Amino acid sequence: MSWRSLFKFEFKAIFSNPSILFTVFGGVLIYSFLYPLPYIHQLPRQQQIVVVNLDQSELGRKLERMVDATPQVMITARAESIDAAKAMVNQGKVQGVLVIPKDFQRDVLLGKSPTLAYGGDAAYFLVYGTIAEGLATVAGTLGAEVKVARMVMTGSDMALAAERYTAVKLNAQPVFNPTMGYVNYVVPAVFVLILHQTLLIAVGLLGGGQNEYLRAGKIGYWVHYPARRVVLVRGIVFSLIYLPLVMYYFGFSFSYYHISRLASITDLALLTLPFLLAVIFLGMILGQLIPRRELATVVVLLSSLPLVFSTGFIWPVEMIPAPISLLAQLAPSTPAINAFLRINQMGADFNQVLPLWGQLWGQAVVYGVIAARLMLKVKRENKLPVAR
Repeated sequence: MSWRSLFKFEFKAIFSNPSILFTVFGGVLIYSFLYPLPYIHQLPRQQQIVVVNLDQSELGRKLERMVDATPQVMITARAESIDAAKAMVNQGKVQGVLVIPKDFQRDVLLGKSPTLAYGGDAAYFLVYGTIAEGLATVAGTLGAEVKVARMVMTGSDMALAAERYTAVKLNAQPVFNPTMGYVNYVVPAVFVLILHQTLLIAVGLLGGGQNEYLRAGKIGYWVHYPARRVVLVRGIVFSLIYLPLVMYYFGFSFSYYHISRLASITDLALLTLPFLLAVIFLGMILGQLIPRRELATVVVLLSSLPLVFSTGFIWPVEMIPAPISLLAQLAPSTPAINAFLRINQMGADFNQVLPLWGQLWGQAVVYGVIAARLMLKVKRENKLPVAR
């Protein structure tokens, strides 16, 4: 009945359960290499396109060479008509199409603005964006060359014309994602969600398994201890297990994938503690509510995609319906992801994430109380002695 014996029982229950061990250690380790794999090249490059050159002029061929020289796209085919090019896109042979209109060079020399038509496979927004970006950049560069040449022909100085061909010059500098890559954009937030989901499943598996044990008419060690003590000890035990895993993600994994780290260890630790406790206590509530332990995995996995999209780092919060956004605030992953991203990737001070930190502590306290009350309720329903 001592605290020491309860710690021993909790550690034994966790480390003798293969499902929990695989979820905790296998899940965290496997996902640390599996999830970033599609984003390892940071940006899509050399997307294959087909060109329909209806002009066949010198300027049209120059445009083709400029397009082929961009890192975003690569000309792999030429078609005689737009219909033939569309067929190649529909068959998946190429991902995009560029149409150079008839009389393209003549219109340019006459000072007109011919229309270049281009498009990509919008079923893959990264592919489509890359093709559109590459072709728009080339079109803009060619347009600038034409403007400069026209200014020189009217008597302007070459250097002056190159400086003044446009009234506005854009100097774009990425602030929070200097590499402009998808690893820096997606992986830091998803790693927090992986820690959230695996921990939730593990605690739910333990609670669900103990429910099955009680329904079979057996008495487990946790029945002989006060519910609040079981909740507290379980929270400490799982926190001790997950602290090295959090360090593995924010330490080794971030270094391995060259992800920026701007937060101090103290700030990360201050955020990690309430995050882990909130998730553990929420997992205990889940474990008390499910009749079978395997349901913990099903429920948590089904919630993964909604949680990702409602957090706000993939889809703008302003575009999410208010009821869904409010519901997402109940999950510890929502304030945790936003807090970790702000202090670790955006360089925010800890004072700027204090509301999110407070939200995590609030969740930890409320979920802890609910978990203890549910545990007491289960004992009373099974007519077990309630330890004080």
